[in-house]
Amino acid sequence: MKEVVSISLGSSKRDHEVKVKFLGEEVRIRRIGTNGDFDRAIQLLKEMDGKVDALGLGGIDLYLYAGSTRYPIKDAVKLQKVVKKTPLVDGSGLKNTLEREVVRYLQEEADLKLEGKAVLMVSAVDRFGIAEALHAAGCKMIFGDLIFGLDIPIAIRSFSTFEVLARMLLPIVTKMPFKMLYPTGGEQEKEPKAKHEKYYAGADIIAGDFLFIRRYMPKDMRGKWVLTNTVTKEDVEDLRQRGVEYLITTTPELGGRSFGTNVMEAVLVVLMGKPWDKIKADDYLNMLRKLHFKPRIEKLN
Repeated sequence: MKEVVSISLGSSKRDHEVKVKFLGEEVRIRRIGTNGDFDRAIQLLKEMDGKVDALGLGGIDLYLYAGSTRYPIKDAVKLQKVVKKTPLVDGSGLKNTLEREVVRYLQEEADLKLEGKAVLMVSAVDRFGIAEALHAAGCKMIFGDLIFGLDIPIAIRSFSTFEVLARMLLPIVTKMPFKMLYPTGGEQEKEPKAKHEKYYAGADIIAGDFLFIRRYMPKDMRGKWVLTNTVTKEDVEDLRQRGVEYLITTTPELGGRSFGTNVMEAVLVVLMGKPWDKIKADDYLNMLRKLHFKPRIEKLN
């Protein structure tokens, strides 16, 4: 049996374990949250290195993106450096392949019309692939990177302006302590603080990282579509109670929840059986097609 472990800076309350068979290969998948404790994450990465088949890094990205330029996150590099033997991935390989493919699937196979819809992209620098794909699909984009990442209530509505601003700010932002940019540990368990509601109200689709979406989520989400990644059963029920019409996750449901892209990328690396640094975007797409991976589309209301 192959083993994939995701070490996350997120809350341990979101931990999960499942065994799944892919192409005849049984894979044990575990998610271990460290409640925002970097030292604990480093310890676990060291312990797992060389003992499991692939590692995922959750709750933090190795890089943030502006177009084809990537900017390493200082705190993430500290975690990356302790792993010497086992492939370590953060999900970026899938964010630039699977998540683009999801946009195509929604339009061409699920017959969900995207053109003309207003999309609040809570953070595009960590999910540039899907942001670019939604823009190309004719969506009216609202980039919320300043709002949700820095709590600056300024929405960016031009793709070119977003790219220019990202190139200006990312060299600075990626050197900041990560906990200033993204909820970790117990911060993930706090009840959403309704704020910046007009941006939610003005959007048909709320897209991006779920913890960013949840951070300021209003009680009234009637008729909205949520396009995201990792959700638990409790998250799904909460979205239902708020009136969300469609929940779409870019990764499939496994054992009652949708895992993060870092987990699914780690699974693909294991199944491909080739050196991680030799894997290209086409390799991910080919494996996704072999596995018949499809987004989870759930009508909640």
